[in-house]
Formats: sequence, structure tokens, C-alpha cells
Amino acid sequence: MSGPPEIRPTDELSAEERRRLVESMRPEDAETVPELHEVDVPDELRERIESAMSSYPEVRSAALPALWAVQRHYGWCTPEGMRQAAAVMGVTPGYLESLATFYDLFRTSPAGSHQILVCHNIACWLRGADELLRAVREAAGADADQADHGGASSPDGELYLAGFECMGACDIAPMASIDERYYGPLSTDDARTAVEQLRAGAEVLPDKALAKRPAAGGPEPEPDPRVAETEG
Repeated sequence: MSGPPEIRPTDELSAEERRRLVESMRPEDAETVPELHEVDVPDELRERIESAMSSYPEVRSAALPALWAVQRHYGWCTPEGMRQAAAVMGVTPGYLESLATFYDLFRTSPAGSHQILVCHNIACWLRGADELLRAVREAAGADADQADHGGASSPDGELYLAGFECMGACDIAPMASIDERYYGPLSTDDARTAVEQLRAGAEVLPDKALAKRPAAGGPEPEPDPRVAETEG
């Protein structure tokens, strides 16, 4: 039987520093998997997570759907929610937290009841995404600098908005994801209307919803006049 692998120097640690680091690690310091009987998991949340787990041959493959379930249940990926999901899945909370902090669509802090993500990748940017995000920001009353750098919430905490990388809907540029639904093409007037509708609890921009396009069973939207102008 071969011995332990040789400890080699790295750019950050000498061999001796690495040896001391390894010796300082104790098994009892490792994060444990929470026991299901010790965690009070809401029935609805548990059912959603277990349903996701049943769709995959490997339990860890259900981690992202489990985090979505947590976020939809609590409004964001709360530490306790991730611990509950970890107990159901039989993984450590740290594993789920590492995914939640990696993917931008997961929120690990309170971010309001409604979320508006304006795509600002190349297709949307060329069609006025900067102006669209500015209009959303102004309508929501959010801080300009925060909105342009990582996201911001409205003063009342009801709305969260941010610029976002490509969402794969370039044909409806400029577009936005509003409460996880795609809308576009959007104008600055649409931005203000959407904010008003969200605050009023009304249906958001029904004529601009991607879900209502023909491929999703809805009517064909009006052609974007800017496309006709470009082609002409």
C-alpha cells in the first residue's frame, strides 16, 4: 500500500506551512449533514425538494431545483432554508450555499417581493438596455450607483432590480426578467408601467410576455418597428 501523497510547495504555501495546515485539520471541525428529524422543514418545501430529487439519478443533481424551492418559499435563500434543504437531500448546508453564492439568480439576502432583472448583454445593450434599466431604477426610486453595480432595492423594499448578463432571449431585446418571467421588447414607458403594475398587484405587461407568444400558445406580438427601419 502506498503512503500519503507527497506534500509539495505551492506559490502560496511552503511545504512546511502546508504540512502544519493539514495537521491542524480535525475531523470534528468538518461540517455535518443535518439530521432530518432535527430540522423543522415546511411540508410544502419538503414535497418540492423530494419531487426534484425523484427526477434525477444522483441526489446532488437536484441541488439547483432545491435552492429554487427554498427561494420561492422564503423569498430568498435563507440560511435556515438551505439547512432545511440540506437535511432533506442528505448534503451539507455548505454545499448548497456554495451553489447559491455562485449563481446570480439566487439571492442570499432579502431582496424584496418582486425582482426585475434587465438584460444588458450585447443584443439588449444595442437596443437600449441602459436606458431601460435607468427607467426601471427611476420608477422604483432605487439608488443609481447600486443599481448599476450589483443591484438595488426600492426604498420600501418591495422591488429589487439589477442589470444582468444574457438570458438567451435576444429576439425580444431589450428584455427583462420580471419575477422569473421574460418580457420584451421593452421601452422605457414599459419599465414604468411594469413597476406600477407590480406595486398594484396587477398582471404585468400582458402584451409583452414571452409566455404568450405563439410558441408558448399565445398570439404573435406586433413587429418591432425598429427592426423594419433597420432592414429598410
